[in-house]
Parts: sequence; structure tokens; C-alpha cells
Amino acid sequence: MTRPVIGVCAAVERARWSVWDDEAVLLPRSYVTAVQRAGGLAILLPPDEHLDGVLELVDGLILAGGADYGERPDRDAFEIALALEALDRDVPLLGVCRGMQLMNLARGGTLIDHLPDVLGHEDHRAVPGAFGDHHVRLTPGSLAARAVGAVSHPTKSHHHQGVDAIGEGLDVTGWATVDDLVEAIEEPSRRFALGVQWHPEAAGAEEIAALVEAARA
Repeated sequence: MTRPVIGVCAAVERARWSVWDDEAVLLPRSYVTAVQRAGGLAILLPPDEHLDGVLELVDGLILAGGADYGERPDRDAFEIALALEALDRDVPLLGVCRGMQLMNLARGGTLIDHLPDVLGHEDHRAVPGAFGDHHVRLTPGSLAARAVGAVSHPTKSHHHQGVDAIGEGLDVTGWATVDDLVEAIEEPSRRFALGVQWHPEAAGAEEIAALVEAARA
């Protein structure tokens, strides 16, 4: 059986390996491993000035986590445009953390720039560089709940920005139990269009497996 091809958006960052210190296209290996374990073929999609032909190469798309929105304008612009085209063309789409926020922006939504200023606590990024644990509650029957197989889901979290006003056509289907912050959004008129504020690649990766299955179909 031909493996579905999953494009995973990647960052361009300064990195060191062997004797080299240079700019590199970077993505945590956990994303690739999750796609491969689900039976997919992962390809990296670095920022590109042109969208032509990108979605013809893939059966599904992951907007991966990474730097805050606004820190990498070239990556922001590429991924927002790619998300919008994927939604328009009904290409299976999963937004992870930053990726969920970009999905919301693509549909005209807004972000909270620094959650502690609004929520009064640092629970969503308690320790920079380490995932925190908290639960989310999910709408029964929603794509998010079907993907993880539950309506109460333990998650790995690391972010200080979050979704504020919801973009056009998107439904909120998940909330943090600690403070009701929006944790999952989806586009119900599409085959598979899901954004999660948590990091499935750092846990069971059921959401990534669900994306691969949707792309296979």
C-alpha cells in the first residue's frame, strides 16, 4: 500500500552539528517518528516564497509548533498562506500549538500575545524548554475527541500565546480544565481540519495518527 505523504512545516534556525555551525532546516524528530509509525511518509516544508505545487506533493499537512508568532515573519507568512489554501482545498490539516494559532489567524482570528497577562499564571509554560502536563476537556463527538478517543485528555503543553477571537468557520471543541483556555479548534465542513494547542508528538500522537489516516483516505 502506498504511504500517504505528510508535509510537516519546519523552521530555519542556526544550528551546530559535527564541525558545522550554520543555518539549518529544523524539526523535532518526534513529528517525523509519529508520522512514520502511523504509516505515513514525512517530508519537511521549510519557508518558501511560493506556494505553487506544494499541496500537490502531499496528502496531508502538519503545521508544527515552534517560535512565537511574529518572531519569524517569513515562516509565519508561508504557513498562514499554506493553511488557508489547505482549508480551501480540503487537504487534511493538523495544527500543533503554534500551528493551531496560525490556523486561527488564517481565518481572521486573533491571538493573546502573553497569556500570563490575561490568565494571571504561567501554567501553560511553567518551565521554558520543558513540557508541562494538564488536561483538556473535549466536545463529545468532535473531531478532537474522535482523534484521541476520549472527552478528557492529558496533554503536554509549552506556550505563552493563545487563541483569542475565533476565526471564521472554526468551532472551539477543547478547553484547558485549569482555566478554560481554548485548546482545540476545528473546521466542521472539512474532512479533517484540527488545531490543538498541546503537543501530540510529545505523547501518544493519536492526533497525528488520525491525520495520517484521513490523508490515506
